[in-house]
Amino acid sequence: MDRFVVTGGVPLKGSIAVSGAKNSALPALAASLLTEEPVVLHGIPRVRDIATMVSLLGSTGARTQVEGGTVRIEAARITQPEAPYELVKTMRASSLVLGPLVARHGRARVSMPGGCAIGARPINLHVHGLEQLGAEVTQSHGYIEAAAPDGMRGAVVHFDRITVTGTEDLLMAAVLAKGETVLVNAAREPEVTDLADLLTRMGARIEGAGSSTIRVVGVDRLYGTEHRIIPDRIEAGTFLIAGAITGGDLLLTECRPEHLTALTVKLRQAGVEVTVEGSSRMRVRSGGRLRSVDMTTEEHPGFPTDLQAQYMALMTQADGISLITETIFENRFMHASELMRMGANIRIEGRQAIVAGPRELSGAQVMSSDLRASASLVLAAMVAKGETIIDRVYHIDRGYERIEEKLAGVGGNILRVREGRE
Repeated sequence: MDRFVVTGGVPLKGSIAVSGAKNSALPALAASLLTEEPVVLHGIPRVRDIATMVSLLGSTGARTQVEGGTVRIEAARITQPEAPYELVKTMRASSLVLGPLVARHGRARVSMPGGCAIGARPINLHVHGLEQLGAEVTQSHGYIEAAAPDGMRGAVVHFDRITVTGTEDLLMAAVLAKGETVLVNAAREPEVTDLADLLTRMGARIEGAGSSTIRVVGVDRLYGTEHRIIPDRIEAGTFLIAGAITGGDLLLTECRPEHLTALTVKLRQAGVEVTVEGSSRMRVRSGGRLRSVDMTTEEHPGFPTDLQAQYMALMTQADGISLITETIFENRFMHASELMRMGANIRIEGRQAIVAGPRELSGAQVMSSDLRASASLVLAAMVAKGETIIDRVYHIDRGYERIEEKLAGVGGNILRVREGRE
Protein backbone atom coordinates (compact mmCIF):
# COMPACT_ATOMS: atom_id res chain seq x y z
CA MET A 1 0.00 0.00 0.00
CA ASP A 2 1.41 3.40 -1.00
CA ARG A 3 2.10 6.24 1.39
CA PHE A 4 3.56 9.73 1.18
CA VAL A 5 6.63 10.86 3.08
CA VAL A 6 6.68 14.65 3.34
CA THR A 7 9.27 16.97 4.87
CA GLY A 8 7.84 20.42 5.42
CA GLY A 9 9.17 23.95 5.60
CA VAL A 10 9.81 24.65 1.91
CA PRO A 11 7.91 27.49 0.17
CA LEU A 12 6.44 26.25 -3.10
CA LYS A 13 7.59 28.24 -6.13
CA GLY A 14 7.01 27.63 -9.81
CA SER A 15 4.24 26.67 -12.19
CA ILE A 16 1.62 23.91 -12.04
CA ALA A 17 -0.72 22.91 -14.87
CA VAL A 18 -4.21 22.01 -13.63
CA SER A 19 -5.65 18.69 -14.83
CA GLY A 20 -9.11 18.10 -16.23
CA ALA A 21 -11.94 17.89 -13.71
CA LYS A 22 -12.62 14.42 -12.38
CA ASN A 23 -16.13 15.46 -11.36
CA SER A 24 -16.80 16.62 -14.90
CA ALA A 25 -15.13 13.68 -16.63
CA LEU A 26 -17.17 11.03 -14.79
CA PRO A 27 -20.63 12.19 -15.98
CA ALA A 28 -19.19 12.88 -19.44
CA LEU A 29 -18.01 9.27 -19.65
CA ALA A 30 -21.43 8.07 -18.50
CA ALA A 31 -23.09 10.24 -21.17
CA SER A 32 -21.28 8.29 -23.89
CA LEU A 33 -23.75 5.45 -23.22
CA LEU A 34 -26.54 7.62 -24.68
CA THR A 35 -25.41 7.16 -28.28
CA GLU A 36 -24.25 4.34 -30.52
CA GLU A 37 -21.74 6.65 -32.18
CA PRO A 38 -18.20 7.34 -30.93
CA VAL A 39 -17.66 10.00 -28.27
CA VAL A 40 -14.13 11.36 -27.83
CA LEU A 41 -13.30 13.17 -24.59
CA HIS A 42 -10.12 15.21 -24.10
CA GLY A 43 -8.51 16.43 -20.89
CA ILE A 44 -9.48 13.34 -18.90
CA PRO A 45 -7.38 13.11 -15.70
CA ARG A 46 -5.54 9.86 -15.06
CA VAL A 47 -6.95 9.08 -11.62
CA ARG A 48 -8.37 5.97 -10.04
CA ASP A 49 -12.06 6.90 -10.32
CA ILE A 50 -11.67 7.46 -14.07
CA ALA A 51 -10.08 4.03 -14.52
CA THR A 52 -13.00 2.52 -12.60
CA MET A 53 -15.57 4.31 -14.80
CA VAL A 54 -13.79 3.24 -18.00
CA SER A 55 -13.85 -0.37 -16.77
CA LEU A 56 -17.55 0.03 -15.97
CA LEU A 57 -18.31 1.27 -19.49
CA GLY A 58 -16.42 -1.70 -20.90
CA SER A 59 -18.46 -4.10 -18.79
CA THR A 60 -21.69 -2.79 -20.37
CA GLY A 61 -20.40 -3.68 -23.84
CA ALA A 62 -18.91 -0.34 -24.83
CA ARG A 63 -15.53 -0.29 -26.54
CA THR A 64 -13.08 2.09 -24.88
CA GLN A 65 -9.67 3.35 -25.91
CA VAL A 66 -7.46 5.43 -23.63
CA GLU A 67 -4.49 7.39 -24.94
CA GLY A 68 -3.03 9.80 -22.41
CA GLY A 69 -5.72 12.29 -21.50
CA THR A 70 -8.03 11.27 -24.35
CA VAL A 71 -10.70 8.58 -24.04
CA ARG A 72 -12.70 7.27 -26.99
CA ILE A 73 -15.92 5.41 -26.23
CA GLU A 74 -18.12 3.60 -28.71
CA ALA A 75 -21.27 2.10 -27.18
CA ALA A 76 -22.73 0.70 -30.39
CA ARG A 77 -24.33 -2.12 -28.42
CA ILE A 78 -25.13 -2.31 -24.73
CA THR A 79 -24.95 -5.99 -23.86
CA GLN A 80 -24.97 -5.79 -20.08
CA PRO A 81 -26.79 -2.75 -18.62
CA GLU A 82 -25.35 -3.29 -15.16
CA ALA A 83 -22.88 -1.68 -12.76
CA PRO A 84 -21.70 -4.55 -10.53
CA TYR A 85 -20.59 -4.07 -6.95
CA GLU A 86 -17.08 -5.36 -7.66
CA LEU A 87 -16.49 -2.43 -10.00
CA VAL A 88 -18.18 0.43 -8.20
CA LYS A 89 -17.68 -0.31 -4.51
CA THR A 90 -15.13 2.50 -4.15
CA MET A 91 -16.77 5.10 -6.41
CA ARG A 92 -19.80 7.20 -5.63
CA ALA A 93 -20.22 8.27 -9.26
CA SER A 94 -21.36 4.80 -10.33
CA SER A 95 -24.94 6.04 -9.95
CA LEU A 96 -24.35 8.30 -12.96
CA VAL A 97 -24.82 5.39 -15.38
CA LEU A 98 -28.35 4.75 -14.07
CA GLY A 99 -30.06 7.49 -16.09
CA PRO A 100 -28.20 6.90 -19.37
CA LEU A 101 -28.72 3.12 -19.28
CA VAL A 102 -32.46 3.40 -18.65
CA ALA A 103 -32.84 6.14 -21.26
CA ARG A 104 -30.93 4.26 -23.97
CA HIS A 105 -31.49 0.59 -23.13
CA GLY A 106 -34.79 0.69 -21.24
CA ARG A 107 -33.43 -0.94 -18.11
CA ALA A 108 -30.48 -0.80 -15.72
CA ARG A 109 -29.15 -2.60 -12.67
CA VAL A 110 -26.70 -0.57 -10.61
CA SER A 111 -25.05 -1.45 -7.32
CA MET A 112 -25.63 1.00 -4.51
CA PRO A 113 -22.55 3.24 -4.81
CA GLY A 114 -19.59 3.50 -2.48
CA GLY A 115 -16.98 6.25 -2.21
CA CYS A 116 -15.80 8.45 0.63
CA ALA A 117 -17.32 7.93 4.09
CA ILE A 118 -18.18 11.61 4.58
CA GLY A 119 -21.90 11.32 5.27
CA ALA A 120 -25.22 10.53 3.66
CA ARG A 121 -25.55 11.19 -0.04
CA PRO A 122 -28.88 9.47 -0.64
CA ILE A 123 -29.62 7.82 -3.95
CA ASN A 124 -33.35 8.35 -3.35
CA LEU A 125 -33.17 11.70 -5.16
CA HIS A 126 -32.11 9.88 -8.33
CA VAL A 127 -34.75 7.22 -7.82
CA HIS A 128 -37.59 9.68 -7.22
CA GLY A 129 -36.66 11.63 -10.34
CA LEU A 130 -36.54 8.54 -12.56
CA GLU A 131 -39.94 7.47 -11.24
CA GLN A 132 -41.37 10.85 -12.18
CA LEU A 133 -40.04 10.28 -15.70
CA GLY A 134 -41.96 7.00 -15.83
CA ALA A 135 -39.38 4.41 -14.83
CA GLU A 136 -40.24 1.58 -12.45
CA VAL A 137 -37.54 1.40 -9.79
CA THR A 138 -36.92 -1.27 -7.17
CA GLN A 139 -34.15 -1.70 -4.61
CA SER A 140 -33.03 -5.06 -3.27
CA HIS A 141 -29.86 -6.96 -2.32
CA GLY A 142 -27.76 -3.80 -2.59
CA TYR A 143 -28.84 -3.01 -6.15
CA ILE A 144 -31.14 -0.50 -7.80
CA GLU A 145 -33.09 -1.84 -10.78
CA ALA A 146 -34.89 0.55 -13.10
CA ALA A 147 -37.03 -0.28 -16.13
CA ALA A 148 -38.76 1.85 -18.76
CA PRO A 149 -39.31 -0.53 -21.70
CA ASP A 150 -41.51 1.97 -23.54
CA GLY A 151 -39.22 4.90 -22.90
CA MET A 152 -39.45 7.72 -20.40
CA ARG A 153 -41.75 10.72 -20.49
CA GLY A 154 -40.97 14.33 -19.73
CA ALA A 155 -42.09 15.67 -16.36
CA VAL A 156 -41.41 18.37 -13.79
CA VAL A 157 -38.83 17.05 -11.33
CA HIS A 158 -38.38 19.08 -8.14
CA PHE A 159 -35.33 18.13 -6.11
CA ASP A 160 -36.02 18.27 -2.37
CA ARG A 161 -32.38 19.23 -1.88
CA ILE A 162 -29.69 20.30 -4.29
CA THR A 163 -27.81 17.31 -5.65
CA VAL A 164 -25.05 17.48 -8.24
CA THR A 165 -25.03 13.81 -9.28
CA GLY A 166 -28.83 13.70 -9.11
CA THR A 167 -29.08 16.69 -11.44
CA GLU A 168 -26.57 15.13 -13.83
CA ASP A 169 -28.27 11.72 -13.76
CA LEU A 170 -31.74 13.14 -14.45
CA LEU A 171 -30.38 15.49 -17.11
CA MET A 172 -28.96 12.50 -19.00
CA ALA A 173 -32.19 10.55 -18.57
CA ALA A 174 -34.31 13.46 -19.82
CA VAL A 175 -32.49 14.07 -23.11
CA LEU A 176 -34.07 10.95 -24.66
CA ALA A 177 -37.43 11.20 -22.86
CA LYS A 178 -40.58 12.06 -24.80
CA GLY A 179 -41.64 15.69 -24.34
CA GLU A 180 -40.28 18.36 -22.01
CA THR A 181 -38.60 17.85 -18.65
CA VAL A 182 -38.07 20.64 -16.15
CA LEU A 183 -35.52 20.14 -13.37
CA VAL A 184 -36.31 22.48 -10.47
CA ASN A 185 -33.82 23.26 -7.67
CA ALA A 186 -31.08 21.87 -9.91
CA ALA A 187 -27.40 22.07 -9.04
CA ARG A 188 -25.55 25.01 -10.59
CA GLU A 189 -22.01 23.64 -10.44
CA PRO A 190 -19.69 24.18 -13.45
CA GLU A 191 -19.55 20.40 -13.89
CA VAL A 192 -23.31 20.36 -14.58
CA THR A 193 -22.89 23.08 -17.19
CA ASP A 194 -20.01 21.16 -18.78
CA LEU A 195 -22.18 18.05 -19.04
CA ALA A 196 -24.96 20.08 -20.63
CA ASP A 197 -22.47 21.48 -23.15
CA LEU A 198 -21.41 17.94 -24.07
CA LEU A 199 -24.99 16.72 -24.41
CA THR A 200 -25.85 19.73 -26.58
CA ARG A 201 -22.93 18.86 -28.85
CA MET A 202 -24.45 15.38 -29.10
CA GLY A 203 -27.77 16.84 -30.25
CA ALA A 204 -29.67 17.35 -26.99
CA ARG A 205 -31.96 20.36 -26.48
CA ILE A 206 -31.15 21.93 -23.11
CA GLU A 207 -31.75 25.40 -21.69
CA GLY A 208 -30.86 26.86 -18.31
CA ALA A 209 -27.83 24.77 -17.33
CA GLY A 210 -25.94 26.71 -14.67
CA SER A 211 -29.19 28.00 -13.17
CA SER A 212 -31.55 26.38 -10.68
CA THR A 213 -34.09 25.51 -13.41
CA ILE A 214 -33.07 23.39 -16.39
CA ARG A 215 -35.43 22.67 -19.29
CA VAL A 216 -34.89 19.70 -21.58
CA VAL A 217 -36.84 18.82 -24.71
CA GLY A 218 -36.30 15.15 -25.50
CA VAL A 219 -34.92 14.05 -28.86
CA ASP A 220 -35.13 10.70 -30.66
CA ARG A 221 -31.40 10.06 -30.69
CA LEU A 222 -28.02 11.54 -29.87
CA TYR A 223 -24.86 11.55 -31.97
CA GLY A 224 -21.13 11.19 -31.50
CA THR A 225 -18.94 14.20 -30.82
CA GLU A 226 -15.65 15.45 -29.35
CA HIS A 227 -15.44 17.49 -26.17
CA ARG A 228 -12.77 18.87 -23.83
CA ILE A 229 -13.40 18.58 -20.10
CA ILE A 230 -13.17 21.75 -18.00
CA PRO A 231 -10.19 22.17 -15.64
CA ASP A 232 -10.51 20.79 -12.12
CA ARG A 233 -11.47 23.69 -9.83
CA ILE A 234 -10.90 21.58 -6.70
CA GLU A 235 -7.37 20.63 -7.74
CA ALA A 236 -6.72 24.27 -8.64
CA GLY A 237 -8.08 25.40 -5.27
CA THR A 238 -5.92 22.86 -3.47
CA PHE A 239 -2.79 24.24 -5.16
CA LEU A 240 -3.80 27.84 -4.41
CA ILE A 241 -4.01 26.89 -0.74
CA ALA A 242 -0.68 25.02 -1.04
CA GLY A 243 0.99 28.22 -2.22
CA ALA A 244 -0.64 30.21 0.56
CA ILE A 245 0.13 27.83 3.43
CA THR A 246 3.81 27.48 2.51
CA GLY A 247 4.37 31.20 1.92
CA GLY A 248 5.19 30.44 -1.68
CA ASP A 249 4.74 31.91 -5.15
CA LEU A 250 2.77 29.60 -7.44
CA LEU A 251 1.46 30.14 -10.94
CA LEU A 252 -1.46 27.92 -11.96
CA THR A 253 -2.01 27.40 -15.68
CA GLU A 254 -4.88 25.81 -17.59
CA CYS A 255 -7.43 26.75 -14.94
CA ARG A 256 -10.73 28.67 -14.88
CA PRO A 257 -10.47 31.60 -12.43
CA GLU A 258 -14.23 32.25 -12.61
CA HIS A 259 -14.84 28.84 -11.02
CA LEU A 260 -12.75 29.74 -7.96
CA THR A 261 -14.30 33.02 -6.87
CA ALA A 262 -15.58 31.80 -3.48
CA LEU A 263 -12.11 30.57 -2.52
CA THR A 264 -10.18 33.56 -3.82
CA VAL A 265 -12.40 35.92 -1.82
CA LYS A 266 -11.52 34.04 1.38
CA LEU A 267 -7.83 33.88 0.53
CA ARG A 268 -7.66 37.62 -0.05
CA GLN A 269 -9.49 38.27 3.21
CA ALA A 270 -6.86 36.08 4.90
CA GLY A 271 -4.08 38.29 3.53
CA VAL A 272 -3.05 36.15 0.56
CA GLU A 273 -2.27 37.83 -2.75
CA VAL A 274 -4.22 36.16 -5.57
CA THR A 275 -4.07 37.59 -9.08
CA VAL A 276 -5.72 36.51 -12.31
CA GLU A 277 -3.49 36.57 -15.37
CA GLY A 278 -5.58 36.21 -18.49
CA SER A 279 -8.41 33.72 -18.86
CA SER A 280 -6.62 30.59 -17.65
CA ARG A 281 -3.81 31.58 -15.26
CA MET A 282 -3.75 32.48 -11.57
CA ARG A 283 -0.88 33.42 -9.27
CA VAL A 284 -0.85 33.05 -5.51
CA ARG A 285 1.74 34.74 -3.29
CA SER A 286 1.93 34.70 0.49
CA GLY A 287 4.77 35.97 2.57
CA GLY A 288 3.13 37.79 5.47
CA ARG A 289 1.00 36.73 8.42
CA LEU A 290 -2.23 34.96 7.61
CA ARG A 291 -5.47 36.23 9.17
CA SER A 292 -8.24 33.92 10.39
CA VAL A 293 -11.39 34.10 8.29
CA ASP A 294 -14.66 32.28 8.99
CA MET A 295 -16.06 30.06 6.24
CA THR A 296 -19.31 28.18 5.58
CA THR A 297 -19.63 25.56 2.84
CA GLU A 298 -22.51 26.02 0.42
CA GLU A 299 -23.70 24.76 -2.91
CA HIS A 300 -22.21 26.54 -5.92
CA PRO A 301 -21.53 29.44 -6.25
CA GLY A 302 -20.76 29.25 -2.52
CA PHE A 303 -17.62 27.83 -0.93
CA PRO A 304 -17.25 24.20 -2.08
CA THR A 305 -17.36 21.45 0.50
CA ASP A 306 -14.57 19.73 -1.44
CA LEU A 307 -12.18 22.51 -0.34
CA GLN A 308 -13.24 22.64 3.31
CA ALA A 309 -10.57 20.25 4.59
CA GLN A 310 -7.80 22.08 2.73
CA TYR A 311 -9.06 25.42 4.04
CA MET A 312 -8.99 24.05 7.59
CA ALA A 313 -5.32 23.17 7.16
CA LEU A 314 -4.66 26.76 6.05
CA MET A 315 -6.48 28.20 9.05
CA THR A 316 -4.20 26.31 11.45
CA GLN A 317 -1.52 28.78 10.31
CA ALA A 318 -3.69 31.90 10.54
CA ASP A 319 -3.65 34.44 13.36
CA GLY A 320 -6.81 34.23 15.48
CA ILE A 321 -9.93 32.07 15.70
CA SER A 322 -11.73 30.83 12.58
CA LEU A 323 -15.12 29.13 12.51
CA ILE A 324 -15.57 26.58 9.73
CA THR A 325 -19.16 25.44 9.21
CA GLU A 326 -19.94 22.37 7.09
CA THR A 327 -23.51 22.43 5.74
CA ILE A 328 -23.30 19.85 2.94
CA PHE A 329 -22.10 16.63 4.62
CA GLU A 330 -22.57 15.77 8.27
CA ASN A 331 -19.42 13.67 8.68
CA ARG A 332 -16.74 15.68 6.92
CA PHE A 333 -14.45 16.65 9.80
CA MET A 334 -12.59 13.33 10.08
CA HIS A 335 -9.36 15.04 8.99
CA ALA A 336 -9.51 17.30 12.05
CA SER A 337 -8.30 14.58 14.42
CA GLU A 338 -5.31 13.87 12.16
CA LEU A 339 -4.46 17.57 11.97
CA MET A 340 -4.59 17.66 15.77
CA ARG A 341 -2.06 14.81 15.86
CA MET A 342 0.25 17.22 14.06
CA GLY A 343 -0.35 19.94 16.66
CA ALA A 344 -3.36 21.82 15.32
CA ASN A 345 -5.73 23.44 17.84
CA ILE A 346 -9.19 22.41 16.60
CA ARG A 347 -12.44 21.81 18.45
CA ILE A 348 -15.44 20.20 16.77
CA GLU A 349 -18.95 21.20 17.82
CA GLY A 350 -21.52 19.49 15.63
CA ARG A 351 -21.15 20.85 12.12
CA GLN A 352 -18.74 23.57 13.16
CA ALA A 353 -14.97 23.40 13.59
CA ILE A 354 -13.27 26.04 15.74
CA VAL A 355 -9.65 26.51 14.65
CA ALA A 356 -7.18 28.56 16.73
CA GLY A 357 -3.91 29.65 15.20
CA PRO A 358 -1.26 30.03 14.31
CA ARG A 359 0.10 26.70 15.51
CA GLU A 360 3.48 25.21 14.68
CA LEU A 361 2.71 21.81 13.20
CA SER A 362 5.12 18.92 13.63
CA GLY A 363 5.57 15.87 11.48
CA ALA A 364 3.66 12.76 12.52
CA GLN A 365 2.26 9.55 11.12
CA VAL A 366 -1.30 10.24 9.97
CA MET A 367 -3.98 8.39 8.05
CA SER A 368 -6.20 9.53 5.18
CA SER A 369 -9.94 9.01 5.71
CA ASP A 370 -11.27 10.29 2.38
CA LEU A 371 -10.22 12.02 -0.83
CA ARG A 372 -10.20 15.66 0.27
CA ALA A 373 -9.02 14.86 3.80
CA SER A 374 -5.93 13.36 2.16
CA ALA A 375 -5.23 16.66 0.43
CA SER A 376 -5.53 18.58 3.71
CA LEU A 377 -2.95 16.31 5.33
CA VAL A 378 -0.55 16.85 2.43
CA LEU A 379 -0.95 20.62 2.81
CA ALA A 380 -0.39 20.47 6.56
CA ALA A 381 2.68 18.29 6.05
CA MET A 382 4.10 20.85 3.63
CA VAL A 383 4.31 23.42 6.42
CA ALA A 384 5.00 21.06 9.35
CA LYS A 385 8.38 20.81 11.06
CA GLY A 386 10.04 17.49 10.31
CA GLU A 387 8.79 14.42 8.50
CA THR A 388 5.15 13.40 8.06
CA ILE A 389 4.07 9.96 6.86
CA ILE A 390 0.61 9.84 5.28
CA ASP A 391 -0.92 6.36 5.00
CA ARG A 392 -3.79 5.18 2.78
CA VAL A 393 -3.04 7.61 -0.02
CA TYR A 394 -5.17 5.51 -2.38
CA HIS A 395 -7.89 7.96 -1.34
CA ILE A 396 -6.02 10.87 -2.90
CA ASP A 397 -5.32 8.83 -6.04
CA ARG A 398 -9.07 8.71 -6.67
CA GLY A 399 -9.18 12.39 -7.51
CA TYR A 400 -5.72 13.96 -7.94
CA GLU A 401 -3.48 13.23 -10.91
CA ARG A 402 0.15 12.71 -9.81
CA ILE A 403 -0.20 15.23 -6.98
CA GLU A 404 3.14 14.28 -5.47
CA GLU A 405 4.92 14.86 -8.81
CA LYS A 406 3.25 18.24 -9.30
CA LEU A 407 4.16 19.39 -5.79
CA ALA A 408 7.72 18.07 -6.08
CA GLY A 409 8.05 20.00 -9.34
CA VAL A 410 7.56 23.30 -7.46
CA GLY A 411 9.92 22.50 -4.61
CA GLY A 412 7.83 20.29 -2.34
CA ASN A 413 9.73 17.61 -0.48
CA ILE A 414 7.25 14.78 -1.02
CA LEU A 415 7.89 11.18 -1.99
CA ARG A 416 5.60 8.24 -2.72
CA VAL A 417 6.86 4.97 -1.26
CA ARG A 418 5.61 1.43 -0.88
CA GLU A 419 5.11 0.02 2.61
CA GLY A 420 8.42 -1.33 3.82
CA ARG A 421 10.41 0.48 1.12
CA GLU A 422 11.96 3.93 1.18
